[in-house]
Amino acid sequence: MDKASILLVEDEKKISRFLQLELEYEGYEVLCAEDGVSGLELYASKKWDVVLLDVMIPRLNGMEVLRRIRASDSITPVILLTARDSLPDKVSGLDLGANDYITKPFAIEELLARLRVCMRMASHLKQGTENETVTLGDLCVDKRMRSVTRGGNPIELTPLSLICSSIWSGTPTRC
Repeated sequence: MDKASILLVEDEKKISRFLQLELEYEGYEVLCAEDGVSGLELYASKKWDVVLLDVMIPRLNGMEVLRRIRASDSITPVILLTARDSLPDKVSGLDLGANDYITKPFAIEELLARLRVCMRMASHLKQGTENETVTLGDLCVDKRMRSVTRGGNPIELTPLSLICSSIWSGTPTRC
């Protein structure tokens, strides 16, 4: 089995090196970036199992990096690592799409446990997306995103069609 790959975006070199060594000891493949721009470049270079992302990093802050990742990828787990521990910061990070939010300092055992949880959840999501798109001619239905296109043009869904699509996908929601 291949090693799970982790992208670590952390500007504090001592923390980054410590986390890299600990994660590699646990059997993960770890690549590090020191700022948001290089973090996004590394992110785009391959499929990652988890992204560990510091919020207060130079050149592009972690929240903006997270927003850009989530614009194209809703499955790869992103765990925010930060010294910011206020409730508004936590809520903002989670609302932007982070899977978890860990405040520094933290115990490595806690981080490892949270990594395992995120990877289990992502594994279930990835398995569930294998047959999420149905195509009939130029009509395409994406069950996971609850969207429909014809000839590449989006078709606006009504609340009733959203309810029907959520039942069809097996994840009932309320409108």
